[in-house]
Amino acid sequence: MFSGCCGNRFRKRKQASLSLEVGALQNGRVAEESEFTSTPLLARVPSTGRQFPPVPIGRLEEDLIRRSADECKLFRDEFNGLPSEHPQLMCEAASQEENKDKNRYINILPYDQSRVQLSPIESVPGSDYINASYINGYREKNKFIAAQGPKEETINDFWRMIWEQNTSTIVMVTNLQERKETKCSQYWPDKGCWTYGSVRVSVEDITVLVDYTIRKFCVQLVGEGPGKHQARLVTQFHFTSWPDFGVPFTPIGMLKFLKKVKTSNPSYSGPIVVHCSAGVGRTGTFIVIDAMLDMIQAEQRVDVFGFVSRIRAQRCQMVQTDIQYVFIYQALLEFQLYGDTELEVTSLESHLQRLSLRSPDTGLIGLEEEFRKLTSVKIQNDRMRAGNLPANMKKNRVLQIIPYDFNRVIIPMKRGEENTDYINASFIDGYRQKDAYIVTQGPLPHTAEDFWRMVWEWKCFSIVMLTELQERGQEKCFQYWPSNDSITFGDISIEIKSEKLIGSYTAREFVISSGKDNKSRQIRQFHFQGWPEVGIPDDGKGMISLIADVQRQQQQSGNQPIVIHCSAGAGRTGTFCALSTVLERVKAEGILDVFQTIKSLRMQRPHMVQTLEQYEFCYKVVQEYIDTFSDYANFK
Repeated sequence: MFSGCCGNRFRKRKQASLSLEVGALQNGRVAEESEFTSTPLLARVPSTGRQFPPVPIGRLEEDLIRRSADECKLFRDEFNGLPSEHPQLMCEAASQEENKDKNRYINILPYDQSRVQLSPIESVPGSDYINASYINGYREKNKFIAAQGPKEETINDFWRMIWEQNTSTIVMVTNLQERKETKCSQYWPDKGCWTYGSVRVSVEDITVLVDYTIRKFCVQLVGEGPGKHQARLVTQFHFTSWPDFGVPFTPIGMLKFLKKVKTSNPSYSGPIVVHCSAGVGRTGTFIVIDAMLDMIQAEQRVDVFGFVSRIRAQRCQMVQTDIQYVFIYQALLEFQLYGDTELEVTSLESHLQRLSLRSPDTGLIGLEEEFRKLTSVKIQNDRMRAGNLPANMKKNRVLQIIPYDFNRVIIPMKRGEENTDYINASFIDGYRQKDAYIVTQGPLPHTAEDFWRMVWEWKCFSIVMLTELQERGQEKCFQYWPSNDSITFGDISIEIKSEKLIGSYTAREFVISSGKDNKSRQIRQFHFQGWPEVGIPDDGKGMISLIADVQRQQQQSGNQPIVIHCSAGAGRTGTFCALSTVLERVKAEGILDVFQTIKSLRMQRPHMVQTLEQYEFCYKVVQEYIDTFSDYANFK
């Protein structure tokens, strides 16, 4: 799949280089959308009037590869060809003296022709004003309202707009604070209820997931007047995986988020309110992806340039940076290549039947074709610099499986010793939690100390081991724990307290302590012994039981990262991570997506779920899990 010059954004442990563009101004300085890009952003120029035609989806991948050449020059030419100014469009209401303080950024103002007008309050000048604009969808007039993130002094107006516009869905694509700057005031209560002007907002439910949080509010009008006893449900979808700089690491999370928004918004409701901080960059990106997905369904082509040009006449600077513009194309290509692979649990059996059918064109069964798509995910060797340093090469058990720099686990450097912060281990996201897992290789004799330093420093309470020490006459993992009494690696001492066989795994309780700070901690190792030396387990019962027991241990110990390893830290380990994530979602939502779950794992660590057999095993275990319940109601 296309990755492009701006294609791979770094997560919180790694940053790319800075590029400062003409951004939103706050108190005379650049704010909100100063982004990190891999190459400097070209200076903005007025539109040349040049047109960029729509792209048929069959040519989308080829077109993106062509545009990404020469440091994305063609992409950047297209982006800089967008109309940046509409001098004929006025912002008189936003510029009124009584309204100036309501604007978060002095150069992001709604046009008079498309601004949202509130019902005026008698004797209050400017009370009809809010920094928000109507934005058309693909074929739906005023499908969205693009708004700035509320300021403290505009929260009441924001809720008044939600009520008056009959909005059921709020999409938030910023965090409250980023880079130690306030990007949006918290306009909702954490619990209970709060009254904002004439609108009472009560928290009904909160669901926290790895990429976004869903908050459901009961909203009522208070005081006198029509509708004061009416209650409405308003759902806020808060996307939390947009990094402080750049764009999300992968479009997978955004596409799932957008689908959730689309399927949840009632048909009878008013415009969807979308906001970030200024209400143009990330907000515009979300709206354009939504519209182009609709266009793909209707016309089998995309017209990003044309659509962005049109909505910039409704609100200035919509889609604010070149990397946001490229990200839109990446999301569309992701959808075009892989489609929607989510399934209801009730559809899994029929899906597996389809996967067993052989294609007359390729001669492969559907499962093989699906797995082949997974293996086409490019391994980015240029993102493995730390693991490929000469001093660290000997710390890798398998040279093809090295952690990416952006999410590698870093351990404290030993004083006076270079490169001692490296271990072959990766942070991996779970269903609800970022960095839910630490995936690593089976320790080598000379990396056992690093393994325990990692367990100690990252406050881990659970270790899942999916290999024997030796298999088929070869060492797969060094025994990094004592058979009896205790053992010491560097400053870390490990004492075994108990060992017990439970079904398909052995549970070992350890007390580990650090000589540096005289503290100790009890942890549990789950040593799964149901995986044969060759192939996969005969059934999924042991794995299902193991996952459930690990999750119980995590709930009791505070949900710190789970350390998971086999020998190389990819095949069996990836299978465990995939199943743990998929089963948790099945339990919570009654939905599964084996393909995208594993694709996401492979983008975080090479070769996760290594074989077709392991991939098929994931499906079989999920089906077995579902079959243990007589009906879906038992999942909840």
